[in-house]
Amino acid sequence: MLDTAWELPLWTDHARVCGIDEAGRGPLAGPVVAAAVVFPRNFRPAGILCRLDDSKKLSAELREALVPAITAAAEAWAVGMADAATIDSINILRATMLAMHRAVESLEPGPDYLLVDGNRFSPLLPLPYETVVKGDSKVFSIAAASVLAKTGRDEIMAGYARDYPEYGFDEHFGYPTARHVEAIAIHGRCAIHRQTFKLRKLGEK
Repeated sequence: MLDTAWELPLWTDHARVCGIDEAGRGPLAGPVVAAAVVFPRNFRPAGILCRLDDSKKLSAELREALVPAITAAAEAWAVGMADAATIDSINILRATMLAMHRAVESLEPGPDYLLVDGNRFSPLLPLPYETVVKGDSKVFSIAAASVLAKTGRDEIMAGYARDYPEYGFDEHFGYPTARHVEAIAIHGRCAIHRQTFKLRKLGEK
């Protein structure tokens, strides 16, 4: 069970500590989505929030059930994204940073300290921050952001599945599964595919 032990000492000097995570760096299609979540100072999880963890460790059903609990408990939360065209234009790392920035910039009220999943961050706002490797399994607010980013992106990809049913985006969400690779081999890439991402199985160089 995750608690807010990581945030607790930060709350001594910071009123609004924000957890940030992303979903969708690895897929061949669709956007990269980031979420930012601020819980009230000295927040303690209860109820279903006691089951919060890295979104990759949770079932789809539990992730969906956690979303309203996270958004109701949070002082502020927001989601930002960068689409496939942007990823192709500036590369996936910069697009991820842009999505994170957009999420943070949308928070109201804004944060005064950032906790970012991973080991790299390119701040675009004059805010103190720290990166936390595997933060989505260590830091409560980052884990909450991971759930919002994952569920938000899955919803977007399910919408694309209705527009492009031949690719099965509602099953693999753009990741390079065997079915997805086969669909690209048959139909080529569609408008939401990342054109700069290579697929060795298709003989791309």
